[in-house]
Amino acid sequence: MTFRLTPVAIPDFGTIDEPPALPPARYAARCDAALTAAGTDWLVVYADREHMANVMFLSGFEPRFEEALLLLGPGGRRIVVTGNECVPYAERAPLPGLTVRLAQTMSLLGQDRTVAPRLTDVLRDAGLAPGTRTGIVGWKYLAAEEWDEGLPAPSFLPAAYHAAIARVVGADAVEDCTAVLLHPETGHRSIIDADQIAVFEAAAARGSAMVWSVLSQLRPGDRERDGAARMGYHGDPFNVHMMLASGGPADGGVIGLASPGARVLQKGDGVSTAVGLWGGLTARAGLLDDGDDAFVATAAGYFAGLVEWYRIARVGTPGGELHEAVTDTLARGGLRSLLNPGHLTGHEEWSHTPVRPGSTERLRSGMHVQVDVIPTPMRDGWALNCEDSIVLADAALRAELADRHPAVMARIDARRRFMTGTLGVAVDDSVLPLSSVPLCLAPLWLKADHLFVQE
Repeated sequence: MTFRLTPVAIPDFGTIDEPPALPPARYAARCDAALTAAGTDWLVVYADREHMANVMFLSGFEPRFEEALLLLGPGGRRIVVTGNECVPYAERAPLPGLTVRLAQTMSLLGQDRTVAPRLTDVLRDAGLAPGTRTGIVGWKYLAAEEWDEGLPAPSFLPAAYHAAIARVVGADAVEDCTAVLLHPETGHRSIIDADQIAVFEAAAARGSAMVWSVLSQLRPGDRERDGAARMGYHGDPFNVHMMLASGGPADGGVIGLASPGARVLQKGDGVSTAVGLWGGLTARAGLLDDGDDAFVATAAGYFAGLVEWYRIARVGTPGGELHEAVTDTLARGGLRSLLNPGHLTGHEEWSHTPVRPGSTERLRSGMHVQVDVIPTPMRDGWALNCEDSIVLADAALRAELADRHPAVMARIDARRRFMTGTLGVAVDDSVLPLSSVPLCLAPLWLKADHLFVQE
C-alpha cells in the first residue's frame, strides 16, 4: 500500500434533517425482550448521569442530576424510580405504560426527604417482594478473571441501591443480568434497528462536522477555547465532554481527554479534539503546521492501519481477526493501538467490544461501532488520531433503512462512494459510514484540505 497526501475537496453528503422520534412501541418491545432474556421476575436497570444508556435505550428517559432505576416486572409493569427533580422529566418518557415513582434517596443532598425517604418502601410498593427473582443491570459487569472463582460477582451499581433491593427480595433472589444488554455479541444494546440508525446517523454527522469546523479554522495565536468556540454547537446531547488539548515538545504528551483551556497555540503544536454526541464520536489529532516530513511519514503508517480496518471489517468478521489485522499493520509503522481498535458505541461512547485479542465474537448486522484506533507511541508535542463511527448492516437491514429513511441511506451511500472513489479505500457494502468526514485524515492542520489517499 502507498499513500499520498494531496488536496481533496470533501463533498457535502446531504442536508441533515431532524431524525424522527423512535416509535413508542419500539421501547416497549425492548423492555419485554430484555425481561424475557433475563428470565427473572423483575429486571432492575440502573442509571445515573454518567451511565444512562441502558435506561435510555429501554425507555427514552435519562436522569439528570440524580440516579434512577427502571423496574420491569410481570404483567408488563414498567416503573421508573427517581428523585425530586427527575420525576416530571421522567413522566414525559415515550415508553408506553410507564409509571413514575419518587424515591428521595435519589435526590441530591439537602433536598426534601419528607415524602418518600426510604427506597425499600418504594420498591415494596412497586411490587417487589421476598423471593421474587430479581435481575440487576448495572453499567458494566465483571469478567470471570476479575473475581474470585466460585463466588458470585457483584453488580455495578451503588451499594446502597443493591442493599435496598436485596433487603426487599432477599440476597439469594438477586442476580446480575447486565450481560443481557451489554454482551458484545448478543447484548440487546449491541444491535440496533433501522430507526435507531437514522437517529444516530444525524447526530454522528453533526458531531463530525463540529470537529472539522474546529480543525479547519484553528490558527497559531488562538487559545484552545477559541478553537472550541468554532465547533458550531446546536444543542445535541453529548455522550462525552468536548475535548480540545494542545502542546509542544516541552509540554510532554498531548492528553486528548483534556477540556479546552486558555493555552495559546503555536505553529508546530500537537492538537487533539473530539466531539461525542448520542450517536457517535469523532476525534481528530494532528500538528498545527503546514509541513513536517517525519510526522507525515508516521501519519502514513497510521493511515495504513485505518485502511486495513475498513478492508477487513464486515458483517461476520471475528473481532479477534480485525484486532490482529490492524495490530499487525500498525506495527509495520512502529505503532500500536492504545486501546481496542474498535468498540460498540451509541448513547454512551463505549459499551463493550468484540474487538479483542483472540475474540471469536463476530461483528453482527446492526452493530454500531466506533473506529477507535488511537496510535501510540507519539513523540512529545505530537498528536495523531482519526476516529469516526459506522454501522454494520446486512442486505436486509440496508434495504429496510433505504425504505424507511431514504435520505439517510443516500448520505451513507455517498460517503462510501467518496471513501472508495476519492480516497481509494476498500469498504465493504455492510459498512455504513456515519461521519460527515469519513476517514478524512489531515495530519497538518494548517493544510486541512490535504488528506491521505491510497494509490
